[in-house]
Amino acid sequence: MAKILQPAEIVEIGIEKEKKRRDFYALAADRFKDNEELADLFGRLRDWEETHIKRFEEIRDMVSKAQYTESYAGETEAYMQALVQSDLYSDITPDRFANIVKTPADALDMGIRFEKDAILFFNGMSRFVDDKVKEITGKLIEEEQQHMLYLFNLKKEMGL
Repeated sequence: MAKILQPAEIVEIGIEKEKKRRDFYALAADRFKDNEELADLFGRLRDWEETHIKRFEEIRDMVSKAQYTESYAGETEAYMQALVQSDLYSDITPDRFANIVKTPADALDMGIRFEKDAILFFNGMSRFVDDKVKEITGKLIEEEQQHMLYLFNLKKEMGL
């Protein structure tokens, strides 16, 4: 029988993704510390992801007793694994980061990819949580959309 991911487990996956995004932004802020605009943006994004981690931990506590059923065995597991499996997150070690992020454009592009991934993950997660948690994830989605716009607009302003 397939293992069914429960809401708290889905949220825990979200927490790990937020930590990886926070770590990426910390590395990017340090890498581009000579560029005040980039260092400031990546530093703010790092701090915002830290706030998201705390909010996710609150959500996890709210849904820790929640359970749900599936239309067919493995439905949720397959869907969430498709959302979770991404080479994007294996790129966040300092060594990998140094190899793939060489320019501001590289860092901005990767940040945009991370924010798109977060939006997709939150949308997927919202299928499996109650209305109260859906409201919170909706706000997180709006914040991630704003983060993506900050990155996109800066890239455009820099002519990259």
